[in-house]
This record gives sequence, C-alpha cells and structure tokens, in this order.
Amino acid sequence: MPSFAVGDFNNDTRLDIVVANLDSKDVSVLLGYGNGSFAQQTNYSVGSSPQSVAVGDFNNDTRLDIVVANQLSRDVSVLLGYGNGSFAKETRYSVGYSPQSVAVGDFNNDTRLDIVVANLDSKDVSVLLGYGNGSFAQQTNYSVGSSPQSVAVGDFNNDTRLDIVITNLYSSDVSVLLGYGNGSFTKQTRYSVGSHPQSVAVGDFNNDTRLDIVVANEFSNDVSVLLGYGNGSFTKQTRYSVGSSPYSVAVGDFNNDTRPDIVVTNYRSKDVSVLLGYGNSYFGKETRYSVGSYPSSVAVGDFNNDTRLDIVVANYYSDNVSVLLQYNRGAIANKMAYASGGGSSLQCVVIGDLNNDTNMDIVLANYGTNNIGILLGYGNGNFENQMMLSTGINSHPTSIAIGDFNGDSVVDIAVANYGTKQVGMMLGYGNATFTSQTSEGTSFDSRPLAMASGDFNNDKRSEIAIIYDRSDNVDIFVAYNRGTFAKETRYSVGSTPRSVAVGDFNNDTRLDIVVANWWSDDVSVLLGYGNGSFSKETRYSTGFRPQFVAVGDFNNDTRLDIVVANYGDDDVSVLLGYGNGSFAQQTNYSVGSWPYSVAVGDFNNDTRLDIVVANWEMMLMTGNGSRPQSLVISDFNNDDQMDIGVVNSREQNIGIFLGYGNISFANQVTYSPGLYSSPCSMAVGDFNNDTRMDIVFASCDADSVGIILGYGNGSFGNVMPYSTGSSSSRYSVAVGDINNDTLEDVVIVNYDHNTLGVFLGYVSNSAVLFLSCEPETSDINLISYLFV
Repeated sequence: MPSFAVGDFNNDTRLDIVVANLDSKDVSVLLGYGNGSFAQQTNYSVGSSPQSVAVGDFNNDTRLDIVVANQLSRDVSVLLGYGNGSFAKETRYSVGYSPQSVAVGDFNNDTRLDIVVANLDSKDVSVLLGYGNGSFAQQTNYSVGSSPQSVAVGDFNNDTRLDIVITNLYSSDVSVLLGYGNGSFTKQTRYSVGSHPQSVAVGDFNNDTRLDIVVANEFSNDVSVLLGYGNGSFTKQTRYSVGSSPYSVAVGDFNNDTRPDIVVTNYRSKDVSVLLGYGNSYFGKETRYSVGSYPSSVAVGDFNNDTRLDIVVANYYSDNVSVLLQYNRGAIANKMAYASGGGSSLQCVVIGDLNNDTNMDIVLANYGTNNIGILLGYGNGNFENQMMLSTGINSHPTSIAIGDFNGDSVVDIAVANYGTKQVGMMLGYGNATFTSQTSEGTSFDSRPLAMASGDFNNDKRSEIAIIYDRSDNVDIFVAYNRGTFAKETRYSVGSTPRSVAVGDFNNDTRLDIVVANWWSDDVSVLLGYGNGSFSKETRYSTGFRPQFVAVGDFNNDTRLDIVVANYGDDDVSVLLGYGNGSFAQQTNYSVGSWPYSVAVGDFNNDTRLDIVVANWEMMLMTGNGSRPQSLVISDFNNDDQMDIGVVNSREQNIGIFLGYGNISFANQVTYSPGLYSSPCSMAVGDFNNDTRMDIVFASCDADSVGIILGYGNGSFGNVMPYSTGSSSSRYSVAVGDINNDTLEDVVIVNYDHNTLGVFLGYVSNSAVLFLSCEPETSDINLISYLFV
C-alpha cells in the first residue's frame, strides 16, 4: 500500500507532505500553508509501483531530500531537494525483491544518513550506507522473517547506535537487528505479535527512557505493544483492539500530556483509531475518526502551527489525503453520545448554565418517559449522567425554555407538556435543583408544541411564547413574581414557513424578522418594536417554493436587503431594502439545481457582500450527491477571511471550507454528526464565550441535535449527537439580538408544524442557546412565534 512522509521541503517552517502514488509511478509533493491546508500537488517520476517514502538530508546541504521504495522495479529512488519545494530527478539504487518500506538513519555514526529497506519477497532488509553527497553504497542484506513489510529504526539497547525493527507479514512477528555502529547489524531476534503485522513504530510508552515498539496487526484488528528492556530485548506483547484491518501506525503526543499516544489507520473500516497513552505502558480505549476510502498510511506533524500534533492519512481508493487537525484535548472529531434513557423519545434540547458554575449544561425534553433530563457540563465538552425531573403521567413534554420567571435572579425551567395541554414550571434554586412542577394559569384547549422565553416587557422577568398544534398563532404569556403567567400577544405569518432570518430593516436599532413561506411563495417581514413584540406581517413575492432566506447589504447603501433561495425555480431572489422596513420587488439570479440554502459574506475582501448557494444535486466542493442543505458564513480560524460551513445531508456530515480571501477555499474538512444522521440545518455563534465561533446543527432523519465547539483555528472539537427520538421535525435556525440586550438570540422554523420561534438568549456568566423540537403531527396550517 502507498505511503507518505512529512517534512519542510521549502524551508518556510511549515510542514509539507510527500505521497507515494502506487499506480502512477510518481510521488506527489504538497506544500503546506501552515494553517492545515495545502497547495496543489507537484509530481515527480520515480520507479515502478512506489510503496513507501521517507525523508532526510542525504547530501548535508540542510535541505530535505526524498527516498522512495519501488516495489516492481526492485530499487529505491533518491530525489535531492533544492530547498524551495522542488526536487531533482531521481537516482536509482538496487535493493531486494519487492521493497515495501524504507526508513533512514545514521547506521555507521559518520553523520551521514543511510537507508534501510524491507524486501517482501526476498525475506531480508537492504542497508545502503550514504556518502553524505546524496549518493549511496551498494546494498548489504540481512535475513529477517517471512515477507517483511515495514521497517523502523531506534536505539533499542541504549548504546547510541541505531538498531532496526521489521514486521514480518506471514510469520506474524517482528525482527529486531541490533546495530554495531559501523553500518552492520547482528542476526535477528524475533518477537511474536498479532496476525499479519503491517506496520511498526517506536516510542517510549512507559517513560523509562527505553524505546518500545508498537505494531499494527491487519488480520487480528489490533495493535501490539512490546516494552523494551533497554538492552535490545522486549517483553511479550500487549494487544489493544482497533478498527478493521489496521494498516499503518504512528506515534505522537496528541493531547499534550507529554505521554506518547498511538494512531492507526484502519483500512476496511475507513477510519483511524487514536489510543491515548497513560505513560505507564498502558493505553486508553480507541477513539475512531472517519477519513477517506481505504486509508493505508498515517503520519503526524503540526500542520497549522498551533503547537499541537495533527494527523495526515493517505487514502488508497479515493486517491487523496485526509488532514485531521488536533485540538488541545487530543480530539479530532470525536462522537460523544449521552443516553436519554430507553424509550425517552427525546423531543427538545436546551443549553444553559443551571448551577452557576459558568459551564454550559443541557436540558432535554423526554417525550416518551414523561420527564426532563438535565446533564450538567464540566466545561470541556463532557457532561455528567442525566438527572431526571418528572413532568407527570402522560404529560409528554415537547419543548423547554429556561429563564428567570420569578425575578430571583436564578434560572428556572418551563416545560410544554403536549399530553396534558399545560406548561409546567420548575423554579430553580441556583444549584441545578428545582421545585416540583406547577402549572398555574397555563392550561390550554390546544396542545402546546414549542415554547421560548425572554424579557419582552423589560420588567426583569422572563416571559414565555408558546405555539400550538393546529393553530395559526403564537401566545405570549407575561410572568408574575411567583413564576405563573397570563396571556398577552399573538401573531401570524405566511403559509408553511421554512426559514427565518433577523435584521434591522428600518434602521431603528430594533431587530426585525423575515420569514420564507414555502407554500405562499413569498416572504413575511415583521418589524420589531424593541420590546419583544412585532408589527403585523408585510408580504413580498419571491420565486417558486422559497426554501431559505438570508439578509445583507448587497448594494452598500447601509440598508439591509433580503436574498431568498427558490427551490422550485433554481434561482435566488434579491429584494433591496429601502431602509424604512419596506423592500423593492425581487430580482432573480439563476443558480444550480434545487437551491436549498443561501448565505452571504465578503469572500474576496472587496468590501462587497457575495452570495453562496447550496444546491442539492450539482456539487463542486462538497462532493457529488452530498446534497448541501444549509450554509453559514463566518471566520472560523480568526484570519479575517470569510469561511463557509455547510450541512451535507446525504453525505451525513458538516463541511468546513476555510477561505483564502481571494474567492478560493481550502478543501472541505468534514465532521460526522453520527451514524445514519442526515443534518439539515446549522447556525453559528459563540456558545461557550471563548470568542471562537461554534456550530449548532439539526439532523432531521436521525432526530438529533449536534453541538460542535470551535477552537478558533479553523478546526472544531467533539461532535456531540443527542438522540431526539422518533418523529422530530427538521427546522431552520437564525441568530441575532432580538431584544437589544447585547446577547445573541435564536430564531427557529419547524416546517413540519408550520411554526416559527424566536428565542431570546439568557446568560448567567455565559451564553445560552435554545433549540426547539416537536412531536410528529399531521399536516397543519400553524404559523407561530417563540420568544426565549
């Protein structure tokens, strides 16, 4: 299988990649930009079927050179580097039969790098001593086990002389050859490992200053760790399970705890396994990260200059490489699931600080088990096990809102109980404990679907907004000091709202709302009064089946305009704003097939807003058939260039494109929301108050909500999917400050139930995001608002 290596080939202090291309008789060099992305490849011819590549300075000119093992031509190719990222033509040196792996080291202590090659069919290794001018002596061969596949070097007996370790495929062991320091080696000593060992790497796994060995075993689906005694001998293996058909292994400190960790490519399961080391020779359970098709080789390095090791993987069938940028916790795209309980049919998730520890907590509406669940956060993306609070027999809670409902400066919880047609109130004590549920003054004829809360009348108490099943309105309830409510306001919009956005359309410093109405082929504009209430809607025609709406100043007149993706017409409508809350007639622009989402941003730094549209069928960057369904624009890596986040519903992932500021973007980096999940909407905001942009998304087919924390370098933390049970509705999310409290609020559309929600953010030392979900209902004509 092909492999690659990393090094700084153009002396710009940024790591680059060289890849051996098995079928095209060449190697590809990709120069790194230092932000985790790479330039287009430059290819250099080598021998037939290049299998392995390594780097080193073979002519002592301080410039990195390349050596490649060519399987079918039975030789190695040496390409000397010019120090600017380019290389001289190859020079070939004969080795054994079917060379599979190459490594470099100074085996005779002359300060000149030498080469060692594992030869599969001749059952030996070839050592070529270097002259220090880029040329090498003829090979010297040493017998090893059956079908040697991989070779690594290290000083295993602490004599300052480099030794060799080789994996032998068919004898399922490794051969260790101790070096004499003059370029020659002792006879092999063999140590049993797992079945069909494909790759070997070395490191000090128990901090005893003695090198140890780790081996990837293809057929036994595990890795073997052999601890070194420091005299050239090793203990018996300890095995750790990984993915299917592990092919390549590398070592690095991925969580910055000064203890070596292990990363393995799993060829059949199309992912990599990371095993974090405890520093005492033991390793934690693997964590898997999806990569490309049939990954065959792995290497590590700091590709974005954040002082954290990253992972790069060569994908055999997809003919590309995957770069996984690492975070401070050693995670790449870890999927963390927290059970809501058997039969819970989770319907809604809300995030806030319930115990005043400045860490975000989670509240869940468990429709099936008639309770709400609370998961207290540790502040690192992990949570305690769920604590449950009963909402009553057959209550079937569908939505949650949090806020201070009785004016005591402590967070309380309000619950919409679909089964009992009531809203329950649980007053908080400030330590994540709550009173038993009460339902004073909130009994309805219709079943409540969703709710939100906020201080709409500036009385320093939170009110709630509720929408109902089979009703074309929204009710707003005013809070009393004891945490009970009285009805106040109701609104209506167009038919089957699909998307919502916010902005100040009449320049009165008060946020307004625009809604895309699917069936009525128009948008509704509701002007805000700044007190949590809104004027009646004004309708503006759009194209056929408006699916998504966004806002921006497209003509630089300081007045907000509207852009709408028209799913049925394959175009977008732009409605220029007059600055008084009204808009000109639409102007249409053709786009791709079935536009599903639209976003705006200045992608080429010309101070003019641009538009990007996601089309279901024709993809350029997200992959054919990926069906990007929702877009966001933000600066994810704090380089003052606009980046793109996209929901790929069919490929079931979230894609991030980092922008270069010239209308071009780095290749997509994807984050999986979970098995069989089909994400359908996403929004951006700083949800943990670290000044870095985070992402929240909804997965319609998997009935789940996911949270991804951003690290400010273009990469993101753990993707945490939470099951919402069956029959959840997909929805669209927008973010803005609805009530002028300097906190971001969230507006949500649930198109299955024709509902619109406005959630005002509530903060107690940290930001809060609210997400509303609903039970399955029949087709209804309900248009409503939720204010949190």
